Amino acid sequence: MTDNISKKDKRDWENFLSNNEKLPNKDIKIHKKINIKIRSIDLHGYTLEEANKTIESFIIKSYQENINKLIVVTGKGIHSQNEKDPYVSKDLSILKYSVPEFISNNKNLMKFIYEMKDAKIEDGGSGAFYIFLKKNTKV
Repeated sequence: MTDNISKKDKRDWENFLSNNEKLPNKDIKIHKKINIKIRSIDLHGYTLEEANKTIESFIIKSYQENINKLIVVTGKGIHSQNEKDPYVSKDLSILKYSVPEFISNNKNLMKFIYEMKDAKIEDGGSGAFYIFLKKNTKV
């Protein structure tokens, strides 16, 4: 490293020292207050068709009302009547799998959705999932 400091660097340093302007402290973190609006829906007991119609209108209405996060409770499917029908797959028509698939395949709904992911245990665990909605800029 050289001991020579350019004249420009010296001038800049002197200007900095003589300036009384306060510099922002980058070590202090300013926390933005994020206002998260959460709404939930429980689809227990719904047929597949009822659940799909209900979730579609629920997502659209929530987006229009600028809700950020949706908690969709579908249940785990352990009480589903599909187990008794040997011609129906146990994984099909169970809302746990069918509702997220319906949403993912619906291009109109996906325009409003930022992300979908599994819920935390306190919100229903494997019997629920989250939908994070994009911000509605038309409000």
